[in-house]
Amino acid sequence: MKRLLFICSQNRLRSPTAEAVFRDYKGLEVDSAGLDKSAEVTLCSESIEWSDIIFVMEKSHLRKLSSKFQPWLKDKRVVCLDIKDEYDYMEPALIELLKKKVIPLLGTF
Repeated sequence: MKRLLFICSQNRLRSPTAEAVFRDYKGLEVDSAGLDKSAEVTLCSESIEWSDIIFVMEKSHLRKLSSKFQPWLKDKRVVCLDIKDEYDYMEPALIELLKKKVIPLLGTF
């Protein structure tokens, strides 16, 4: 079982969409969180420890993640998907983009 953690800023649009898209894939457990204090679900160290691979939506998320959670990121694989905050929750274009970027990486860890 591979554990995927999707992170964006507010945990309202991109990362919850990713969680919904991949939650029914066989062999995967998924979760999502946001880096901002006002996020729907705020990222915590326990979520990082739980995950096998962490997907952030933008480079700014990667920087914020590294600065806030560096001690927990040792030996963690973190991938930046480069998906800008311009999509609605479950928007078909976002779903297609997530599948295009994430699925090829699932066999590499």
